Order: sequence, then structure tokens, then C-alpha cells
Amino acid sequence: MSATDDIDDSAAPLIEHLAELRTRLIHSVIAFIIGMVICFTVWNPIFNFLTHPLCSAMAERGQNDCGLILIKLQEGFFVAISISLLGGLVLGFPYISYQLWRFVAPGLYKNEKNAFLPFLIASPLMFFLGASFAFYVVTPLAFDFFLGFQQGPLTGDGAEALENSIAGIAFQGSAQEYLSLTIKFIVAFGLCFQLPVLLTLMGKAGLVSAEGLGNVRKYAVVAILVLAALVTPPDVITQVILFVVVYGLYEISIQLVKRVETKREAKLRAEGYYDDEDEDPLMAEFDQDDDDPEDVKK
Repeated sequence: MSATDDIDDSAAPLIEHLAELRTRLIHSVIAFIIGMVICFTVWNPIFNFLTHPLCSAMAERGQNDCGLILIKLQEGFFVAISISLLGGLVLGFPYISYQLWRFVAPGLYKNEKNAFLPFLIASPLMFFLGASFAFYVVTPLAFDFFLGFQQGPLTGDGAEALENSIAGIAFQGSAQEYLSLTIKFIVAFGLCFQLPVLLTLMGKAGLVSAEGLGNVRKYAVVAILVLAALVTPPDVITQVILFVVVYGLYEISIQLVKRVETKREAKLRAEGYYDDEDEDPLMAEFDQDDDDPEDVKK
């Protein structure tokens, strides 16, 4: 067989993988577009649902009109598109994940499939949990904080009114700005809740260890503080909430990685890679070599 034939034989599987990848990507894009079209037809109810935290915060302050305004002529259209993009991703994500699994699974061993599949399921669940926490807990607190900077005019009679009057500051928000802020909250907390999934998966792959994560805890605190300052608006309440939540997830991740390491060690002991509970047999062999009388004489 010539070298050309070898090259052709090795290229055939690559072409097949690329063709399958293209098919999976096309199916994923179609699912995303279908979800986007569905959300575009009902973008108004979705937007009303997303404005619920704002309307509740304003109602508690006696402001029953929580209507948002369109500053630009095309702003309403872009609001509908933004909602459609986010909704299309949410609706299409299960099918997109399925296509990803179908592409990756044939190249994995059975034990690798069993290890990878739980993380594929846990990832969207943790994102949904983080998004729900942001929508139902964080955004009401943040919006109440922002609305606290409003003030009404004080009026009186004659010169006293002119002297004591204060310019009123009332909230008249842009629909697009409000939607952008709300989506930023949801996506930021959803991604932060992926931390345990990511670190546990890295621990299972042997890329990180519980001891290593514990040793860099002080650097993790600084990184989380920087993250909280970047992904949240400049209010202390939201930043503190994000810091507490992400740091708590970091500590949970350390315990999950430690559990993974314990299970891995127990499996190795069961397979005979460890002779006792405290010592690696390879390290014991090296220790015995170091204590060899012949080496001492030398």
C-alpha cells in the first residue's frame, strides 16, 4: 500500500466526523431559530413577565404606573429581538445539548459516558437555578435600591414655595435599557452557578484538587470580588449578594472535588493499586530503595 493510500484512509474518518459535525450544527441552528420564532410571536407577554420585579418594587412605593418608554423609534423592535434571542436559546438548549451529546458520545468509553452525562444534565439545571435566584431575589432588591433615588417636589405658597421647592426626580425607564439590565443579571448569575459543575468536572479529570483549591482560596476571594464588581451594577447590595453566593459555591465545589477524589481513591484501592490505607505502593517501594544497605554503604 502506498503512502497516498494511507493518507486517504486516515482522511476518510475525519471527513465523516466533519460531515456529522455539520449535521449536528445545522440541527442545532434550526432548533434555535424555531425557538426564536416562537418567542417572537409572544414577546409581549414575556416582556411583561420580565418587568414584574420592577412593577412590584414601584407598587410598594405607591407608584402604580410602571410603564417603560421607547426612546428611539426602532427600540421596540430591538426589544422584541432581544427577547427572541434569549428565548430561542432557552427553548433550543435541550435539543442543542442532545445534539452535542450525540456527537461526543460515540468517542467515549462507557465509564466516560457515565462520568460526563451527569454534568451535561446538571449544567442547565444549575443555570436555571442561578437565573431564578437572580430574577426572584436579586433583581427586586437591586431595583428597590435604584428607585430609592427618586424624590418628589416640595411645594408651598408664594416665596416659600420658590425657596423650598425641590426638583422632582422620577423614574421613566427605557424599555431596552431595562431589558438589558435584567438579562445581564440573569445571565451573570446563571453562569456563576456553573462554578460547581465546572470545578467538579475538572476535579474528575484530575486538573484540580481539593487541596489546591483550598490553598488558592485567598486568590479566589479577590477574583470573586472583581467578578462581582464587573458583572453587577454599581450598588453594594447586589455585589455583596453575588460575592456571598459565588464564594459559597466555591466552598461547595471544594467539597464536591474532595468527594470525587475519595471515590477515585476507593476505586484504586479496590483494583489493587493501593496496598494499605495510608501509603502509595510505588512511594513505599522508593522508600525501601532509599533504605537499602547497599545504598547506605555507597
